Amino acid sequence: MGALFLALLLGVCVGLRSLTPPAAVSWAATLYWIDLGRSRLSFLAAKPTVGLLTLLALAELVTDKLPSAPDRTRGAGLLARIILGALCGACVAIAGAQRPWLGALVGLCGGLLGCYGGFQVRTRLVKSLKVPDYVVAVCEDVIAIAGSFYVVTRF
Repeated sequence: MGALFLALLLGVCVGLRSLTPPAAVSWAATLYWIDLGRSRLSFLAAKPTVGLLTLLALAELVTDKLPSAPDRTRGAGLLARIILGALCGACVAIAGAQRPWLGALVGLCGGLLGCYGGFQVRTRLVKSLKVPDYVVAVCEDVIAIAGSFYVVTRF
């Protein structure tokens, strides 16, 4: 599977949960599943980075279920998805021997796709299934986690 397609998939996962894919990339780099080489992104393989991203991802998984959770399609949530989608896409491109800037662009697009598409799917499922929002949110968590780890184990 091509590295740029995987960058797109990981970007979509960033659109669903902004911190889960960076944590997965960091774990993968630390466990030598992916090789970031001597790139500027090699800091993701550092153990403190793995710990911090893991804690932040876990916190996001909890806070997303709260009624006070911010809208992912506005402000800081959208900006985080743009930046982190690009970051994850660049990492996947490096691991797949592609140009990092191209991976960043594809990851950014995937982040936007996952952000807006995920929001639409989530709100429509809640209405059509007549279930509480957190039920669909947990399903979204599973997709983001499984998708992220699927991508980082393809190298």
